[in-house]
Amino acid sequence: MAKTLFDLVSGDVARIVKIRGDGPRSIRQRLLDMGVTRGAEVRVERHAPLGDPVEVTIKGYYLALRMSEAKDIEVEVL
Repeated sequence: MAKTLFDLVSGDVARIVKIRGDGPRSIRQRLLDMGVTRGAEVRVERHAPLGDPVEVTIKGYYLALRMSEAKDIEVEVL
């Protein structure tokens, strides 16, 4: 089973392999617009106290993602 951004812990670095998502109000397009693209390296900075959201660094900027969005981003750990 492929790992997702949801499975990573603070300090982990990974490369994005695939972004899932479909339907009329797909989160996939919004993530692509924010620079979350296949092949980009992402580093998990921290999780909120209750686990949601997660803060990541991607392409030199910080991005907070809901855990439901993180489950749609398949990664390979570096």
